[in-house]
Amino acid sequence: MLKGILAVSGQSGLFKLVAESKNSIIVESLETKKRLPVHSTSKVSALEDIAIYTDEGDVPLKDIFKAISENKDGGPALSHKSSANELKAFFEEVVPEYDKDRVYVSDIKKVIMWYNVLQEKGLLDFSKEEDKDEKNETKEQN
Repeated sequence: MLKGILAVSGQSGLFKLVAESKNSIIVESLETKKRLPVHSTSKVSALEDIAIYTDEGDVPLKDIFKAISENKDGGPALSHKSSANELKAFFEEVVPEYDKDRVYVSDIKKVIMWYNVLQEKGLLDFSKEEDKDEKNETKEQN
């Protein structure tokens, strides 16, 4: 689901990996569809590799997105421009066990902004994840 979706430091929004070259990668903005090279000196984070600190350990970003989606019945979350108190209250409602000492308001803003972009573009399909889980459970039972 989040495969190939990237966050690039110094660039706003999310990007889709298009191609790789020797010294850079080519990405396409999910919002503007413009393509640009990202050089090896830039910090690039794959969304599938990001996790949120919780009291029980790290929770993958896709699980956080799924929790937000379930909370909002698949619709958009509140705006990432909401007040710090609103953002923290919403995040605590969705992920009650998040580590309040290590997850900052800026992190919550990014997660909510990313969720809203992916939700708007129709890139959050949790049914595939559920199908995988069901297949794994069936294999384990046999």
